Amino acid sequence: MTTTTATLQSVLDRIDADFDGALDRLCRLLRIPSISTDPEYATHIRQAAESLAVDLKSIGFDASVRDTTGHPLVVAHHPGPPGEKVPHILYYGHYDVQPPDPLEEWDSGPFDPAIVPSEHGRKIVARGAVDDKGQLMTFIEAFRAWHDVHGTMPIRITVMLEGEEESGSPSLDAFLQANRDELRADACIVCDTGMWQVDVPAITYMLRGLVYIEATLHGPGMDLHSGGYGGAVVNPINAITRVLAQLHDDRGVVQIPGFYDDVRELSDAEAAQWKALGFDERAFLASAGLKTPTGEAGRSTLERIWSRPTCDINGIRGGYIGDGAKTVIGNRATAKISCRLVADQDPKQVQTALVRFLEDRRPPDCRWTFHYHGCNPAIRVPTDSPYLAAASRGLATVFERPPVLIGSGGSIPVVGSIQKILGFDSLLVGFGLDDDRIHSPNEKFEVACYQNGIRSHAAIMDELSRLSV
Repeated sequence: MTTTTATLQSVLDRIDADFDGALDRLCRLLRIPSISTDPEYATHIRQAAESLAVDLKSIGFDASVRDTTGHPLVVAHHPGPPGEKVPHILYYGHYDVQPPDPLEEWDSGPFDPAIVPSEHGRKIVARGAVDDKGQLMTFIEAFRAWHDVHGTMPIRITVMLEGEEESGSPSLDAFLQANRDELRADACIVCDTGMWQVDVPAITYMLRGLVYIEATLHGPGMDLHSGGYGGAVVNPINAITRVLAQLHDDRGVVQIPGFYDDVRELSDAEAAQWKALGFDERAFLASAGLKTPTGEAGRSTLERIWSRPTCDINGIRGGYIGDGAKTVIGNRATAKISCRLVADQDPKQVQTALVRFLEDRRPPDCRWTFHYHGCNPAIRVPTDSPYLAAASRGLATVFERPPVLIGSGGSIPVVGSIQKILGFDSLLVGFGLDDDRIHSPNEKFEVACYQNGIRSHAAIMDELSRLSV
């Protein structure tokens, strides 16, 4: 266990004393429906960005809302302690959220945050509670406590808050390229991942990449009466489902040619480390309301979600989907398809192979059109950096135990972009739990995780301030 300095202890005490205020500030942010995928919510996206910029200015940051070709980013800077040579850290989070549908499955309004009892004490239920508004507020509240107690920050800080992460980050790379000098730092801290358990902190060192396409199969020149044409002409819905069913074999193995060519097996050391985590598969499945594991045959559940690539159909539409019956053969059908990728897979090659797979199975008299929503590589973060060691010590101070190193099945495009464009690595330190219902109705963030997240970022800053630069 790490010793808490007097400088840090006063900040931790301030965090605890003002925690009700931190909850209120998070709830205010959660009330803004900042849905990035739906153009109707563009004004709410900007409202959230402006609110965060104002908040950062109030605690000593030079903050501004930056326009892009899409939704705006928030960028803020703090010089750190006057006259001291300390590390410069870029903090990243995203303030946009997923759509809340289906609304009827929420126990309360998705943008009317509710604090209700949970098995860990209390939880905040709202869209964005854990992904990622609650998590980005953990470091903003840590900044606030340092400012309130010491009037400055212990390190140099740049903050970048994105408004398009949930829609594929289409404007991000161009923004990083155009502002490379301004965003230069020693390392980045990304708070958009999870813990191992509510009392066991984690640092994520593996992130899967993502290829996401929207494929539309066009058939007849118009919708047709199924009595007059059914059985005699191609039905795009029938045809697309036959094609999609060929993406996997009966063992759950993806059938796209070359899909596994660059996938490497776990090392013996990694396999032993993962086994020592004591993963509770039954509890993991129960958090999704299930009992039976599935996926690529011959693989453990942790392998399937951390180190193996996947291909999933995320949505299908076509024909008549309203209430009641309408005997129609729709003239087109659309599927949204995503591939989660692992280290060494080339996302552009996978995207090309997926499109070729669909084109090779195009029925006569039909044509495909494609819309591309994301093409991002997987990431493996170095585990031997001084910044990761400092983060580990900070987490150990708060949780009284060292963090475990874990993988993540999710994708965070900015990590690869920061590595490729800005030239430095990221620390993935998050405070979500597996049962937080990310992207689902009744998304939640445990209040204990929120408070410990704030305390952890304060302790990590204290540890970072002692590094030689």
